[in-house]
Amino acid sequence: MLAQQRQQAILERVRRTGGVRVAQLVRDLGVSDMTIRRDLEVLAERGLIVKVHGGATATGTGSTEEPGFAAKSVRQQAEKEAIARRAAMLVRPGSSVALSAGTTTWTLAHHLVDVPELTVITNSVQVADVFHRAGRPDQTVVLVGGVRTPSDALVGPVAVAAVRSLNVDTLMLGVHGMSVRAGYTTPNLLEAETDRALVAAAQQLVVLADHTKWGTIGISTIAALDEAGVVVSDVGLPEEARTALSEHAGELLLADPSGETELETPLETALETAL
Repeated sequence: MLAQQRQQAILERVRRTGGVRVAQLVRDLGVSDMTIRRDLEVLAERGLIVKVHGGATATGTGSTEEPGFAAKSVRQQAEKEAIARRAAMLVRPGSSVALSAGTTTWTLAHHLVDVPELTVITNSVQVADVFHRAGRPDQTVVLVGGVRTPSDALVGPVAVAAVRSLNVDTLMLGVHGMSVRAGYTTPNLLEAETDRALVAAAQQLVVLADHTKWGTIGISTIAALDEAGVVVSDVGLPEEARTALSEHAGELLLADPSGETELETPLETALETAL
């Protein structure tokens, strides 16, 4: 396959799925890692894709743009892993926890499979699959129904009706963006409605959002900043965001992808004292 043909194939895949991984392209196209990275560089220089760690995603940043699960899974992987590790420390054995859809909550799910006697409520096909594969007999996993979105969330009237009948200790909420004015947002109107139902069903709201989410605004607001008892982000969060979240949210926890330091606001951890 000629370079131009290969690059066109890569571009078509990015446009179709929202994102690609270098490792998968190497396997599928039968070329070296270096060749794929060179192809991605060419496409990025032409403004056709956006290079990210481990792959590439589609261009576009509108308030209704909703990247697919594959696209989001290659973004800020180290930060999401650090956030997931820190958030998992807030979940106690025997508790009930809801996980919204998203790649950060999906990463968190991998850390929660070892928590005994956990009851998990989720509208994410991907999150439910993590627990299903682990197969712990002492964990109960409830996957609500609904219409599937590009990010593999189940949303709509069926999902909302199911969630409204439930009560959970904690909601781990992944978001598309957050700001002082708009709060925690998503680009999908139906997903926002389902997420709002999850917020209402939970005693405690924990928002998981890496530093790139600050200043990004989706078309629909899920919750105001001050509705979150805890926000778990990473040390890349800008100072203005730290100040705003410390003032509005109950507590701000900052995870360090390097593992060297983990920061938190002077307030005591709301979840740790509540549970």
